[in-house]
Amino acid sequence: MDISVQTGRDWRPYEITAERPGAPQLADRLTEWGPDGLTELLLRHKALVFRGFGVLPDALGGLLDRLLPNRLPYVHGNSPRSRVGDNIYTSTEYPQQVTISMHNELNYARRWPDRLAFYCEKAAEKGGATPVLDGALWLDVIDPEVREAFAGGIRYVQNLHDGYGFGKSWQDTFETTDRAHVEAFLADAHAEWEWHAEGLRVTQLRAATTVHPVTGTEVWFNQADQWHPAGLGDQASADLYDILEPDQFPQYVTFADGSPIPDAYVEHVRDRGWNMR
Repeated sequence: MDISVQTGRDWRPYEITAERPGAPQLADRLTEWGPDGLTELLLRHKALVFRGFGVLPDALGGLLDRLLPNRLPYVHGNSPRSRVGDNIYTSTEYPQQVTISMHNELNYARRWPDRLAFYCEKAAEKGGATPVLDGALWLDVIDPEVREAFAGGIRYVQNLHDGYGFGKSWQDTFETTDRAHVEAFLADAHAEWEWHAEGLRVTQLRAATTVHPVTGTEVWFNQADQWHPAGLGDQASADLYDILEPDQFPQYVTFADGSPIPDAYVEHVRDRGWNMR
């Protein structure tokens, strides 16, 4: 077993290297630990990397049933993805040249996953990294002025088209064509919504941080830098402003009271997280 664990701001995941390739060996490890042992490892190290086990796609579902026994569907997700198994999706389908900044999965939704698992069937010849970050450390390196500004929460806005337009359609986002099903989901999520000729507008108020349910540690937990035009880069942001008003963007974000989030705050959050990867 190779272990790579660092503390402080040099934190790295706990690496577990196979003694020999094969999904059965990984299954044996999971059996040895049991659900409680796996949970304890995650609580202690925050992320695990299983390297060299040679897990083939046809064995993935069974292993994920043990790693993530109650997997959520990617309903209300904003990234373009395709379902490839039982609540198993491609990581993203953005163009290869696009860099996705650090973020917390589905934090803008009412329910988010307690755990995430990434699977690499074929390693990229160059690039293609999937970095991970400690949310508590990310919060720690954000300037007090910015943390205080976000303390009141965030207002997320989604403009989901009806089949033609920028971004995802409401049908793809909620994995249904039934408007009543969407409305029930949004009501349960404490979201506000409005149907219009072009599609659906969804507004949600969320906190900027959350507390780990077991350790009580406060962590940075929002996606403001990805939903804000300043997080797109100068050219992409300028192109959007040329075409649409901000509240018509496929996704947009303000402070909870509706006031704009300064570009500098967004860039600060994005860069502090990215520099820690």
